[in-house]
Amino acid sequence: MSDTNKTREPDIPFYKRLIKAGGLPEPLKTAVVYPNDINSLQGAIRATKEGLILPILIGPEKNIFALAEQSNIDLESVEIIDTNHSKSAVQIAIKLVIEGKAEALMKGYLHTHELMHPVARSETGLRTDRWMSHVFAIDIPHDRYPKPLFLSDAAVNIFPNVEQKKDITQKAID
Repeated sequence: MSDTNKTREPDIPFYKRLIKAGGLPEPLKTAVVYPNDINSLQGAIRATKEGLILPILIGPEKNIFALAEQSNIDLESVEIIDTNHSKSAVQIAIKLVIEGKAEALMKGYLHTHELMHPVARSETGLRTDRWMSHVFAIDIPHDRYPKPLFLSDAAVNIFPNVEQKKDITQKAID
């Protein structure tokens, strides 16, 4: 057994080890954009239970409650903003972030480009002077690979130049 395998706690999910190592931050007020399927609703609620987010669900309230009932999810203390279309859910979410009422966005049941195009618009989106990027944290079963992986920009920046790579890498480290 390698030293790497000895130090890894395989029974504890990676994200919990990461939080434990850095201390649990305050939950982020998160606009959950169009959680109109069971996976996105369950993901938001799980992140809430883990203390990672304070969700604001933005989507068709009737459908959200129906999904919650199917999965035995209690939405009593969860804020919901009712809108029937994914486009309007994105616009509401962007507005909440601009106004400081939300600190993060969480993608629900909509195509990535439906979320990212409005977010990236210079005149109405959430652009800053930094290069927009993202990071996937991947936890592979420890018997296959002993370390967590971080994969940056598999979908956002397909062919970044050297300066963009530098900014993307620094953001991932941060």
